[in-house]
Amino acid sequence: MPTLPWTVPNPPPRDTEVLVFASRFETRTLWGAVKFLAGTPSVWRQVRRSPGAYGASLKAKPLRRTFWTLSAWESKAALDDFVRAGAHKPAARGLAPQMADATFTTWRASSDDLPLSWSEAFRRLP
Repeated sequence: MPTLPWTVPNPPPRDTEVLVFASRFETRTLWGAVKFLAGTPSVWRQVRRSPGAYGASLKAKPLRRTFWTLSAWESKAALDDFVRAGAHKPAARGLAPQMADATFTTWRASSDDLPLSWSEAFRRLP
C-alpha cells in the first residue's frame, strides 16, 4: 500500500499553532496487518470529516507489519474527539490484541509549516 498523501479536511488559519500527532504501530502477525488495512478506509473517511483536523497522512508497510500516522489538529480536544468517536474507536479496540508495539508522540508546530514531513515524524518517534 502506498503512502496515503497529506489530506486537508479543514484548512487551518495562517500563522496558528497546531498540535501534531505521530504514531507507529506494529502488528504481531500479517493477519493483524490485514485487519489494520481493512479498517483504514472507514477511519480515513472519519479523518476527512473531523472538525479540527488540519491534515493527515498514513504510511503503510504491511509486509513488515508496520504502519505510521501523521496528523495536525486544531487542539488536543479535537484529536481526543476523533480518537473516541466514529470508526476509530471500534477499530482501535478491535486491533488492540493484534498489536506488538505502538508508539505515539505529539508536538506543536505552526500551521504555516503544513504539510508536515515524514522525516520529522520519524525523527520524533522513538
